[in-house]
Amino acid sequence: MEDVVPPREILDRIAGKWAIQILVAASDGPIRFTELERLVEGSRRMLTLTLRSLERDGLLQRTVYATVPPKVEYMATPMALELHEALLTLTDWSVRHGESVAKSRESYDARHAAAS
Repeated sequence: MEDVVPPREILDRIAGKWAIQILVAASDGPIRFTELERLVEGSRRMLTLTLRSLERDGLLQRTVYATVPPKVEYMATPMALELHEALLTLTDWSVRHGESVAKSRESYDARHAAAS
């Protein structure tokens, strides 16, 4: 019998710092590494590690073209496309409530600064 990856581990992977952005971008069709690099803020190394992890988990398909320099594209797998709607719901929610979260943080910080 094969092992089963626990839900918490899968959720940690897809909720990672860049995973949602990458999966949403790759769900629109093949996307080149350089495009992802522009989209995602952070180091090239961390982007590469995240892409490898998503590929390992079966969420991305990586294609390398024999050109100079090599052209590398990533595309969401059927499993990732199934997840796409939920990811859009999460990102839309975060956009809608960004201002409220900022106000809540400011209020919380002011209350706790006064208590110190």
